[in-house]
Amino acid sequence: MTSDYHRRLPYGERRSAEPLVGHPFFPFEGDVQVVPLDEPVLPEPTRGGEGGEDCWSCSEPDKDAIWRDAQWKLKARKPSGLPFVATLEPRDHYRLDNLPPELTATLGPTIQRVAKAIQDLDPVARTHFNRWGDGSEHFHLWFLARPLGMMQLRGAMIAIWDDLLPAIPAEEFTANARRVAAALAEHGGEALAG
Repeated sequence: MTSDYHRRLPYGERRSAEPLVGHPFFPFEGDVQVVPLDEPVLPEPTRGGEGGEDCWSCSEPDKDAIWRDAQWKLKARKPSGLPFVATLEPRDHYRLDNLPPELTATLGPTIQRVAKAIQDLDPVARTHFNRWGDGSEHFHLWFLARPLGMMQLRGAMIAIWDDLLPAIPAEEFTANARRVAAALAEHGGEALAG
């Protein structure tokens, strides 16, 4: 079952990268080729934890967690190219579309707290946050710290830059995680990175 939108797409064709090449935030130059667009996969494959079954976040709820309160937990997974990258997840298994109203009401203030805690790290200018929900059904938001003065890292390509830049040292990652957890715990919840 496909829609008019799907029928208009140029499957199997190689599209031009010209709209992106030369853009100030695009991290590549030169002969960049766009892979041909694949046909849709319908029905879509299940995501990790679909229906609450075999959810990695639920099976190991405190793995990589650095802070939590009664409703949310913040996880910092591993050192990467940015000063800090983390995910915010509800403690219970929900999708974005079925978050209970009382949990939804705390999402905005929690986003603000996490963003500020990350932005207060020394090398950080801004905290970007995004939702990509294709890998896991358990709702999660990504937080990515843009380093001070690194203007090329603005915008949607920051996640690609995170993969391209050399990983920060493990001790710096741990110190940043501790600072973020402590800042969050000052206003509620408990720091787990200590």
